[in-house]
Amino acid sequence: MDVSEAPLPGVVVFSPRVFEDARGDFFEIYRKSKLTELGIDAEFVQENQSRSRRNVLRGMHFQIRQAQGKLLRVVAGEIFDVVVDLRRSSPGFGKWFGIRLSAENRKMLWVPEGFAHGFLVLSEYADVIYKTTDYYAPEHERCLRWDDPTVGIAWPVQTAPVLSTKDAKGKPLHEIDCFD
Repeated sequence: MDVSEAPLPGVVVFSPRVFEDARGDFFEIYRKSKLTELGIDAEFVQENQSRSRRNVLRGMHFQIRQAQGKLLRVVAGEIFDVVVDLRRSSPGFGKWFGIRLSAENRKMLWVPEGFAHGFLVLSEYADVIYKTTDYYAPEHERCLRWDDPTVGIAWPVQTAPVLSTKDAKGKPLHEIDCFD
């Protein structure tokens, strides 16, 4: 598995080595020893899958308690995946990183605790699978506004994205609880 650090501290992009022959292909999607080698001591307790249609934007979600680290990948379609550093003590505080994840490029993204996370579907639909280091706790979930001008995420949108009611009510960075 090839590893590249993202420009935000702690965020990592994994590109699996794909072994192909006449039968098809094979690649590793998770190896605890590789994460440990990178200083990621993650114990996953939950795995989720979502399917979304083109132009759906899910995010920018985080849990202020029971914070979740996430290991994400796309098994069908393509998304523009975004993280925002919400750790006040981090040199990356308030900055964002985005990457295209797709079934075709097979890249995976490690999002540590302390980040807001969201994605925009670029294909007709996308199936996203992600492991989390803590359980979903709706009472602790918060939502950063997807288009907060102080964060300035450059979403690749032509028209207004499709948002849930919850996501449409996201708050700007200066109004949300952040991590120390």
